[in-house]
Amino acid sequence: MRQRSMIPLTEKYKKEVIPGMMKKFGYKNRMAVPKIEKVVINTGLGKLISEKTSDERKKILKSTSNDLSIITGQHPVITKARKSISGFKIRKGSPVGIAVVLRKKRMFDFLERLIHITLPRSRDFSGIKPDSFDKRGNLTMAIKEHISFSEILPEKARRIFSLEITVVTSTQNREEGIELLRLMGFPIKH
Repeated sequence: MRQRSMIPLTEKYKKEVIPGMMKKFGYKNRMAVPKIEKVVINTGLGKLISEKTSDERKKILKSTSNDLSIITGQHPVITKARKSISGFKIRKGSPVGIAVVLRKKRMFDFLERLIHITLPRSRDFSGIKPDSFDKRGNLTMAIKEHISFSEILPEKARRIFSLEITVVTSTQNREEGIELLRLMGFPIKH
């Protein structure tokens, strides 16, 4: 196993990523090099709260929201349904998910923990597939169990839920996005 550098991601970006991106893609100016703009973490509540009483829904919503705030260090926002869908037993205005948007220092702190602690702890994780990137170079990946994060104690977690993590970059295409995150230390498959 190779030795991982434990330089903070902000330092790594300045010292390694910018020169690497300038060399590979021919950027003339350091300010033109793409960067990570934000990280969006969300989870859906569909199966957790369907066919539950209102008191049970409130408890589930509170515990899930609490776990997500422990993981991210920021209070999450509860997303609500925009319209009613009878097939899914959803009413307009009822909670359907929880989301957090991280920027700047909290974003880099979260990404460091994700790269160095959470992904290696995840069950059956063998690297991020390149097809997880969209055409603009943004990465969207799923964590099957939120207890993979070291902040959550598995024995105290009442319900296990999955998370969707989207890393939004300022890149213009997939190739730049993949190279940017690879240089940042993300374990991307070749």
